[in-house]
Amino acid sequence: MKKIGICMALCALVSLKISAQENAITTAAPFLLIVPDARAGGMGDMGVATSADAWSLFHNAAKMSFSDRQIKTGLTYSPWLRNLTDDIFVGSAAYINRFSENAAWGADFKYFSLGQIDLTDDQGNPNGTINPNEFVATGAYSLKLSETFSMGVGLKYIRSNLAFNNTAGNTLQPINSFAVDISGYYQSFEENYGSFNGRYRFGFNIANIGPKVSYTPGEEDFIPTNLKLGGGFDFILDDYNIISTNVEFTKLLVPTPQPDGSEEDTGWIQGILGSFGDAPGGFKEELQEFTYAFGAEYLYNNAFALRTGYFHESRNKGNRQYFTLGAGFRTNALNIDLSYLINSSDVNNPLENSLRFSLSFDLGEIFDNY
Repeated sequence: MKKIGICMALCALVSLKISAQENAITTAAPFLLIVPDARAGGMGDMGVATSADAWSLFHNAAKMSFSDRQIKTGLTYSPWLRNLTDDIFVGSAAYINRFSENAAWGADFKYFSLGQIDLTDDQGNPNGTINPNEFVATGAYSLKLSETFSMGVGLKYIRSNLAFNNTAGNTLQPINSFAVDISGYYQSFEENYGSFNGRYRFGFNIANIGPKVSYTPGEEDFIPTNLKLGGGFDFILDDYNIISTNVEFTKLLVPTPQPDGSEEDTGWIQGILGSFGDAPGGFKEELQEFTYAFGAEYLYNNAFALRTGYFHESRNKGNRQYFTLGAGFRTNALNIDLSYLINSSDVNNPLENSLRFSLSFDLGEIFDNY
């Protein structure tokens, strides 16, 4: 029987940060950082500067106005902590509508279920069940400011309900909050480079800009505001073969824990602005707070894709390090993507031994972005 201790262990694992690591940054609602789609999952969990797809809103809403189809919609499913249980998962749904040559809007919904938890009292007697869960709903708008550059803005509603009564009678309260995303995307025209054509891409996204939240009265936590920067290049070898290479850097815009605990009194705006220079270890520690990822995608005849990637986080800031593999299958309207994670760290990853799955549809008018 699952006990409340298991619930707390799962919550700790969900945080994606290991407290035993030296000065790791933790936040409330860390599920906001979980990458939902299998295409990004096959390329080291990156997407801020990859080509537009149905999951653009999560990675970089500005990409929506570069969509090659008027409507893109899809569903994703990722088992979570499959080595421990079979009823925890992350699922999402997305819809994008490029309603004109220069503008698009979209909405997505991500749901994180921690399964059913059977509670017991100190004597082991049944004491009810809970179904902790978290979700975020986002709406976004993207506008092309030129033929090659666009910007996007998103507004999201966040709810995290991990509430339960423990043996001391205290209660974790649900979180209800709002946040904003601001993003930009650049995609060049296709150019000739001798034996092949190519185009390059750059993107940024400042995600989850919002106030502090509280699980318990009198205590406030930062949400995972973060900055993503990335770039990529497409090697267009001929009409059938394209190889895309990508790199992405991410940094939490959240105060680094201080020896005296003073970061707890920092406001959320001050925390964002000061997050680039507050590490007790100085510039060296600030650099350790950046994660990076490399990814590549091979696309044949716009119908079949192979992907691989690598993600790295400093040993002192969480120690997530893993390789990824992925594949995709496309028809005129249907896209199926799969990905698999290979852990290369001594810290367990909740996606180990799990196959992530995405299904999307391309509908409506076809746009020529090049």
